[in-house]
Amino acid sequence: MNDWPEGWGDSQGGGDRGYGRGSASARPEGARAMPHVQRGQGGGPRRSAPPRPTVPAQPSYGEGYGDQYDSGYNTGQVYGDGGGRRGGSGYVPNDNDPADGYAPPRPRPNWGRRIKWAVLTLVVVFVGVSIGTYFWADSKLHRDVDLSKVIERPEAGKGTNYLIVGTDSRAGMSDAEKKKLHTGSAEGKRTDTMMILHTGDNGSTMISLPRDSNVTVPSFKGSDSGKFYPNQGRQVKLNAAYAEDGPELLVRTVEFNTGLHIDHYAEIGFGGFAKIVDAVGGVEMNLKEGFKDKWSGADFQKGKQTLNGQQALAFVRTRHAFAASDLQRTKNQQAFLSALAHQVATPSTVMNPFKLYPTMGAGLDSLVVDKDMSLWDLGSMFFAMKGVTGGDGKSMNMPVSGSVNGNLVWDKTKVKQLVGELKNDETVTVSGN
Repeated sequence: MNDWPEGWGDSQGGGDRGYGRGSASARPEGARAMPHVQRGQGGGPRRSAPPRPTVPAQPSYGEGYGDQYDSGYNTGQVYGDGGGRRGGSGYVPNDNDPADGYAPPRPRPNWGRRIKWAVLTLVVVFVGVSIGTYFWADSKLHRDVDLSKVIERPEAGKGTNYLIVGTDSRAGMSDAEKKKLHTGSAEGKRTDTMMILHTGDNGSTMISLPRDSNVTVPSFKGSDSGKFYPNQGRQVKLNAAYAEDGPELLVRTVEFNTGLHIDHYAEIGFGGFAKIVDAVGGVEMNLKEGFKDKWSGADFQKGKQTLNGQQALAFVRTRHAFAASDLQRTKNQQAFLSALAHQVATPSTVMNPFKLYPTMGAGLDSLVVDKDMSLWDLGSMFFAMKGVTGGDGKSMNMPVSGSVNGNLVWDKTKVKQLVGELKNDETVTVSGN
């Protein structure tokens, strides 16, 4: 028998309807809201009052809680985190919890790792710039001289021999530049400067070859025609060989008259020389004596002074101001080239890209070299020139014994000894004029 009022039985809408969810029993536990039954007067039949809305029962949290259950809403307690959070039993403040008012500590910087990456980045940048600079510089070299066309060459000795030539080429110069540099407007080009630079284990030796040197023109093949020209014993000034058939005949003539093998060739003209000097910011010279020369435009006072491109060109070209015209000029050329090399190699030039690249560009644009000349060879030549006056080198003129028809005659005995010392890469003991 069901004691519950009609309409409140288990069959009404299922066993759990109206009692919430989560209870294991079909009836709610604890106190239940009972409908009020009003008995009518006179013992009439009982009528059920309309059912009141019911409040769903709270879910059961297991046996033994009963009426002692505390929902936690009054204390702000939050359940489910195991007591390790705020409000739970056994709560311990956590420094890494932003809600506690503590900012998490910033980790210490790993300086070792930062330094390693900084160094690695610098190395990568340096290597990249170096590689780019190498290919840029290599592309600017004019490798126009073919030494394979030179015939009947002497055997190579120890060390390396460079033939360095300065010409009066006016190629690429405007009329205003020619007037400013006092070069004139002669067609073609001739050699104003010729030097043999030897590098080896016993330092560097620079030997100037006076352009008025009396030499024999040997047999040779035309550099363009390939035609063979036999030796006829012709005696000419050394610079005439270049004028006749260019660099290849000049190398052939130097090798024939000295017996020394030339490994590399480098040539620069008037305009390029002046541009290099200006790009490096001028070259300081200490002149023992002042001199003037209307032909070259030279006008120098005694003492220290910085020469710009125009002045430098006048300085290395002047010969009419000296009694021993050609020999004194070659000495001035050697002194200036060594000073120029020192100026280019200073930290203020090498470490300053705004000076280094213009200097390299001016020099490389103006240089004509042999086909086998590498940038490494060019660098070796440059530093050898710098070392000539650095305490481990020597500069001299080719030994001269006299003259014939206005041409300077080399001292054959001394020249033979000099060439032998150079071939064997020995310290040079021969003195020049």
